[in-house]
Amino acid sequence: MAASQRTSEPINFVHQDEIWKAHVKVEKDSAEVWPNKWGFLTEVYKEYEGQSVKLKEEVRVKPPHHLASGPATTPDKSIHVGPSPPVPQTTQALIGWRSAHSHLQLEKHVTVHHGRRSFLKELGWPFDACS
Repeated sequence: MAASQRTSEPINFVHQDEIWKAHVKVEKDSAEVWPNKWGFLTEVYKEYEGQSVKLKEEVRVKPPHHLASGPATTPDKSIHVGPSPPVPQTTQALIGWRSAHSHLQLEKHVTVHHGRRSFLKELGWPFDACS
């Protein structure tokens, strides 16, 4: 990276090509030697996979009847989407145009109440303690 930022020295393309060839040769030699040196890991991994499959089959338990899932329902039966209101004419009115209608809001079933807590009240201090 530092060599590419130097503009005063000429770049020796032949030298860089020799360095690249050496890197490729090392990678090729390493790929040929790896099975003899580390090939036992593949056999151990295959044994581990076989054991884990056996253990998963032994541990697999049928859920109780009250927790068993029922038949799959299609989204058409469970999701009801009403028609959208007309799209506003201006681009500024596009922001939040669906949330302005009460029947299109996200919180349909439960109103979200964010608590108003006071740090001073939790500590039992008077409200004019901090100003």
